[in-house]
Amino acid sequence: MTPAAPVYVGTDVGASRTKVAVLDASKRLVGWEVRPSGIDFTVTARQCLEQALAMAGASEEQIAGAVSTGYGRKNVDYARDTRTEIGCHAAGCYHYFPTAITIIDIGGQDNKVIKLDAAGRRTSFKMNRKCAAGTGAFLEEMAARLAIPLEGMNALAARSTDMVKLGSFCTVFSATEVLENIRHGKKIEDIVKGVFFSVIRRVVEMDAMTAEVVMTGGVVAHNPIIVQMMEDLIGRPIRVPEKPQLTGAIGAALYAMSAASETVTLNPMEEPNG
Repeated sequence: MTPAAPVYVGTDVGASRTKVAVLDASKRLVGWEVRPSGIDFTVTARQCLEQALAMAGASEEQIAGAVSTGYGRKNVDYARDTRTEIGCHAAGCYHYFPTAITIIDIGGQDNKVIKLDAAGRRTSFKMNRKCAAGTGAFLEEMAARLAIPLEGMNALAARSTDMVKLGSFCTVFSATEVLENIRHGKKIEDIVKGVFFSVIRRVVEMDAMTAEVVMTGGVVAHNPIIVQMMEDLIGRPIRVPEKPQLTGAIGAALYAMSAASETVTLNPMEEPNG
């Protein structure tokens, strides 16, 4: 009997969403799942694993390596190792774009700007985690203030003809500005586009956008207009992986593959576990 083909699993447990990616031996993404992280990271990660394996047509016995990353990486009971999210996002993006890149990851609770050289080595990174402004949580708060569904914000912004610029970076003050603009009769779509512009302006001020720019994260996956707006702001095209919300999980799966086989190596951009 021919042995079942091996698969490699990466799990990215964020404060907002848990993502699982399954790669085959050729580094192809064959299964994935994304769910709200909830209050029990271990259970959510296991549920995501089951669904991702089902999509891949694989069983748990076929897992040749499993690595976890993200905020709740130590809560993944099937992971055989952990890696930092910076390293995993770098590995996942470099897998798709093997050149010097600046990675912008806009997540639910933080933003990251990671720079890699042409060999895939990390040259710098910055993270915004002290304030929710510019993150998915900021968009959720603004959607609530505007009484609109979060998933409807992209379509609304696309209809804007006169964007309202918000002056504050603070979530609380921005919410006040939003209410003031509503009171003065500004259109919802123009306010929503201004909210998105506030997000990208916050990211741009974190670091210079050198080299090729790659954008990832759940905010990017669900709001493609944010990529278009960033392109307009920096004046050049931006690259987006096939599944921008999964790059951390894909990077973790690549590390799992590297650990499982001496013949598969990653570029030297790893960080110590933590």
